[in-house]
Amino acid sequence: MALQFALNHMTVARQNYTDAFDLAAMLGCIGVEFRNDLPSELFDGDAPDMVKAKAKASGLRILGLSEVKMFNAWDDRKASEAEVLLTIAKAIGAETISLIPRCDGHGCGNGERQANLRLALREILPMLKSFDIVGLVEPLGFEHSSLRYKSEAMEAIASLGGEGQLKLVHDTFHHYLASETEIFPGATGIVHVSGVEDHDLALQEIGDEHRVLVGPNDRLGNIEQLRDLLDAGFDGPVSYEAFSPIVHNFAQPKDELQASMRHLDSAVSAETSLLPG
Repeated sequence: MALQFALNHMTVARQNYTDAFDLAAMLGCIGVEFRNDLPSELFDGDAPDMVKAKAKASGLRILGLSEVKMFNAWDDRKASEAEVLLTIAKAIGAETISLIPRCDGHGCGNGERQANLRLALREILPMLKSFDIVGLVEPLGFEHSSLRYKSEAMEAIASLGGEGQLKLVHDTFHHYLASETEIFPGATGIVHVSGVEDHDLALQEIGDEHRVLVGPNDRLGNIEQLRDLLDAGFDGPVSYEAFSPIVHNFAQPKDELQASMRHLDSAVSAETSLLPG
């Protein structure tokens, strides 16, 4: 089964959004993810209808718009941020918005974090329904994250009956950092892939700055994670989300991304071909 690749704007953070569209199209991606946390103004100040038209002309889906940061520290301000992001997402035809948990060491206590998560999801769920947009909950595997595990997110989603309107991001980097083994292919809206090639770093030393494209020296187990997801029925987008300045400084990101995509496709196909049946 060929992987359905996508491009997160973070991977080419120094390019404008139109260049990201063009690159994704050249790479044969099915879509792109855009974000509001890059140095440049969102969509370079272009009107939403222009963004939507560019996506259509490129033959690409706008898979998501990120992010409501620290969404599980819910208050009136977060509600306003969510409303603004949903309004933009709807106008450009984005399919999802991303919900990113607090990751500053606060709100991590057992009981406290579950209560905060459930409150935030309870409040945002009717907003998502109103806009007919899916909310992607992305656990962060860092030790100081207030939501590390997908299993905990799934418990909260199920308790609210939010399945379908709320889905998970399976990020191979954060899955590795959290040492999580359980996967939820049916509840996963998108997979984020990146690689870490420094094998001398201790687990707690690994950060976003070490996230490069996936290659043969990757230590995160991207191949195994993707194989497990595909074998369990996942058939959604696999989006490149690399934060390393090394990647951002590539002179020819197309060539580097293409090589990584070929590596992933070939390796995952080789693994899955060994499965019974």
